[in-house]
Amino acid sequence: MNIAQAIREALESLTANKLRAALTILGIVIGVAAVIAMLAVGTGAQDTILGSISGIGTNLLFVFQGNFQQDVRNEQPLTIGDVQAIADAFQAPNVEAVAPIVAGEVNVVYEGESSTVEVNGVTPEYGSVRNYGLIEGEFITDEHVNGRASVVLLGPEVADKLFGRRDFITGETVRIDGAPFRVIGILESKGGGSFGSQDNVVVVPISTARVRLLNRERDHVDVVFVQAVEAASVPIAHEEIAQILRARHHSEIGADDFTIFTQEDFLSMAGTITDVFTIFLGGIAAISLLVGGIGIMNIMLVSVTERTKEIGLRKAVGAKKADILVQFLTESILLSLFGGIIGIIFGWVISAVVGKIASSSGTPFSPSVGINAILLATLFSTAVGLFFGIYPANRAANLEPVDALRYE
Repeated sequence: MNIAQAIREALESLTANKLRAALTILGIVIGVAAVIAMLAVGTGAQDTILGSISGIGTNLLFVFQGNFQQDVRNEQPLTIGDVQAIADAFQAPNVEAVAPIVAGEVNVVYEGESSTVEVNGVTPEYGSVRNYGLIEGEFITDEHVNGRASVVLLGPEVADKLFGRRDFITGETVRIDGAPFRVIGILESKGGGSFGSQDNVVVVPISTARVRLLNRERDHVDVVFVQAVEAASVPIAHEEIAQILRARHHSEIGADDFTIFTQEDFLSMAGTITDVFTIFLGGIAAISLLVGGIGIMNIMLVSVTERTKEIGLRKAVGAKKADILVQFLTESILLSLFGGIIGIIFGWVISAVVGKIASSSGTPFSPSVGINAILLATLFSTAVGLFFGIYPANRAANLEPVDALRYE
């Protein structure tokens, strides 16, 4: 029996029991659609998270107070003096720019509309280090910092909430924790990130934030963003920063009271988390395929029982054991293959719907159906049909012609 003949006979057998075949295919459809949708969601989440981290800035290092891996006695805070030392070209020649920030939460009000948002107190270097663009207006200047000016830049989400638009806002006055601040610009959108939404923020001069909004110590900062001269210089800049802070804080060997992360650290960490998340989702979806495969085996066993006389007659007129085996295996594989193709379509539709829902809710998330996911689901569904079809096909092939013909 050649392949074309086996496929033709398999199709005839399946169409003779359309409802049963459709219900069997449905199990595979659900499994494959679940695999495709779950992998698409996982890939979309990974792309969104990694893209947000990459959008924070270029060649960045992040300096935090405290040792994230062990407890350190006599921990010292990061200060403006530390920032100035890191920015010193003689002490850190591989550092391009340094941007300290102080951060907290404030309430912003405009004509009855209010929003609780993150406030970042920054220096003029912050815009270039964080790779921020402006929809309109200007960024914070040295004059604003030195004069503790009551000026603010709004993130696009904040502008939407308060004004219902993102343009022609410069010059308006909003109240932050009850104090009037003049809007000098609107930040371009950066989307969500590892530090939360980067659009639901307001930016003010660091001196203003420290004294008037957050009541921080005079020279303390929360985080220091450091931009290396180029990507290749990041490891060297990392070591230069560490040496400067160890000397200034008089740290004991192996007991740093600060932590330095690079973009690669964040990307690696986020990539590991999303990979595990994707594998977990794919594993759950694969269970559906397993159930669908068991359904195929069950239906094929029923088919063998119903067609026992047919099998005996075929063997009596010269059909070989291999011919019967191929016939039933072909039916099983076709069931799973049809289910796989329909499942791929449904999986793509489900992922597209998830993406639309996410977009409508303001979440920058786009599920991605990759060719690898399609190939994986197709091959896996076909393998399921082959695996769960072997036993029924082998059982049919081993029937004795005389016993099969006498079967009632």
